[in-house]
Amino acid sequence: MVEQFFDELDPVVFVFGALLTVGVIAAFFVDRTAVASGIETVHDEMLSYLSWALLVIVFLIVVFLLFLIVGPWGKIKLGDTDPEYSFLSFFAMLYSAGFAAGVVFWGPTEALFYYDSPNPLFGAEGGSSEAISLAVQQTLFHWALPQLAVFTIMGIAIGYFAYNYDGVPLRVSSALTPIIGKENLDGPVAKVIDVLAVFATIGGVATSLGFIGSQFVSGLDYQWGISLGDGGILLIVTAMTILFTISMVLGVNKGIRRLSNFNMGLFIVLMLVTFILGPTMFLLLLGSQAVGGMISQFVSMSLYTGTGTEGGTGFVEAWTVFYWAWALSWSPFAGLFIARIAKGRTVREVAFTGIVATSAATIPWFTFVGGTAVFFQHEGIADFSSVMAFEAGAEVSGFILFDAFPLGAAFILAFLVLVTTFFITSADSSTLAVSMMTTGGKAKPSNINRVFWGVILGMTAAILIILGGEGGAGALEQAVVITGAPFAFVCLFAMLSLIKNFSVNYGNVLLQEETTLIGSKAAQSDDDPAPAVEPSDD
Repeated sequence: MVEQFFDELDPVVFVFGALLTVGVIAAFFVDRTAVASGIETVHDEMLSYLSWALLVIVFLIVVFLLFLIVGPWGKIKLGDTDPEYSFLSFFAMLYSAGFAAGVVFWGPTEALFYYDSPNPLFGAEGGSSEAISLAVQQTLFHWALPQLAVFTIMGIAIGYFAYNYDGVPLRVSSALTPIIGKENLDGPVAKVIDVLAVFATIGGVATSLGFIGSQFVSGLDYQWGISLGDGGILLIVTAMTILFTISMVLGVNKGIRRLSNFNMGLFIVLMLVTFILGPTMFLLLLGSQAVGGMISQFVSMSLYTGTGTEGGTGFVEAWTVFYWAWALSWSPFAGLFIARIAKGRTVREVAFTGIVATSAATIPWFTFVGGTAVFFQHEGIADFSSVMAFEAGAEVSGFILFDAFPLGAAFILAFLVLVTTFFITSADSSTLAVSMMTTGGKAKPSNINRVFWGVILGMTAAILIILGGEGGAGALEQAVVITGAPFAFVCLFAMLSLIKNFSVNYGNVLLQEETTLIGSKAAQSDDDPAPAVEPSDD
């Protein structure tokens, strides 16, 4: 096993990725204040200059994926084999791969913040009846198409070039094969991309897992008065790390696939319970209005920078730009994992599952759970004011919500189980992806490699929870934006790589090879001079 571990390593990516990750962890212990201050400065400068670019790039990627779903390029296949997993298992694993952990955490919480302080684009008053549907609309916009789009474009690009061309490994830099050049996939540019992918993945996913872990710890304290110190938090996260390591070592078939299927079942049960026990008819009306608003205002919400509106820029940078950058920091691991499980599927299937099927699961969750929370706050059924005032952490919203239901303790327990299982599936799928990154694209890395990165990820998540009360988590979230923002351009180049390759090999769709502006080619006389160069078959 040790010999296999060393033989499979890409030493450059492994060493530099590990050093960067461990270095950041160590730096927080050495001089947390200085590191946090430096990260905040870089974060603010990056938002000032790149926020518009992130908005535009993510919007273009969404448009391109929608085109792949309905256009002729959708029939292109990733590889020449049959799909390894059923569609439902493929969907469940794709949905659980990091993204769903954030969905569970923010589901009962995010709409409350928009209800209290709506997007200035809408001009609504905070706490008003009008703000209720706008709050859910804003939440659906953040968690439906755009976030999922950056994962999906990376998954399609990595999978297409890895499975359709000989000698192209399954790794993040392979998404840029036509730009970098197939012969340069072991060169310095590719190595830099893969090292940054490891660092961004560890930072982005560990931040997400830190949120989920804190939600679990807060639930114990809220429901049963079990207050854990630093040692207890380490013990809880260690137990979770052992669980996801076991799941990871079992592999995709026995571990991730089965647990993902269980997750989705429990996820649907809690969503339906909220719908039935909550204001059912109100939620149906709210959902219809919020979805309609999101669709009709999708372009303006996507490209709204807040310029010229008081508080507009601050809102966009604090929420939309942050979410896009955070999603981009997850895109290397999520894209690599999607590519790993998508072999044999068509581009249309992957694009549809990535942004449409997952949105179909996300929209009801945020509508029912988030809408019920806002309704309860507006009608005085439950009190979330401490959360909206930032006096209590966002992680307690779910427990306040389910505590207001009959048999609330049972639903809180089920919510804790859901939090735990999503922690495990997010951790083991991301750890598998990092292991693949550090082995040069090996689809089944050794157990030692997986366990090593599992421990690193678990340690980082535990540190995030411990440091959260002292501003450490906020600083690392800013670091995630710093590492995630550059991947906007990696995703853009991945999209351009696909367009370039598809146009050459499957014919131009948007542009013709030759255009006659006046008259018609058929009307040209036979004695017209022949072209100096014959048109290329490409």
